[in-house]
Amino acid sequence: MVVRRLSGLQKDVLRLYRDCLRAVHKKPEESRPRFYAFARREFERNLDIKRTDVKAIEYLLRIGRRRMEQYMSPNVRDIGTV
Repeated sequence: MVVRRLSGLQKDVLRLYRDCLRAVHKKPEESRPRFYAFARREFERNLDIKRTDVKAIEYLLRIGRRRMEQYMSPNVRDIGTV
């Protein structure tokens, strides 16, 4: 079995995803499923981006970090469904 090493960018994407999932635990229990679903949907929506498209991935990482900061504010208790 061949194990491929992850690039730094791939590690950054996985780290952001894990951070999003961890941050959901700070939200009220009744709204957690919607936060989980939102995070998963956002990452799945961008699965078709090629690994070699570094600019697009870096841009999405910046957007994702900003969104996570906004949504993890204590004032945000729930997230609307899209």
